Amino acid sequence: MSAKDSAAISQLFSLLESRYALRIIWALRDGHAQTFRLLQDSVGGITPNTLNTRIQELRAAGLVNHGSDGYLLTTSGIDLVRRLADVPAFATKWASAQSKKTS
Repeated sequence: MSAKDSAAISQLFSLLESRYALRIIWALRDGHAQTFRLLQDSVGGITPNTLNTRIQELRAAGLVNHGSDGYLLTTSGIDLVRRLADVPAFATKWASAQSKKTS
């Protein structure tokens, strides 16, 4: 992996590691626009100030946009979600293995 690739990965992970960033992206994955309040409810436990900050960061990164009906993923955001599509299957398998360890 080149230094340029490593830097890009590090930059993306830094954005996605921000509290609630992935949850916001995941809440928008179905393609339906969400108002600020609906998005706040979908994410759960996020303050309006934090949600506003994360939306600004995700918009600046080109992953989220605001249309007439609310917030949506951009083409890049949709591409990211597609690439994360294997995460639920992995998470289920991983959680099962973890529960077997503690049993």
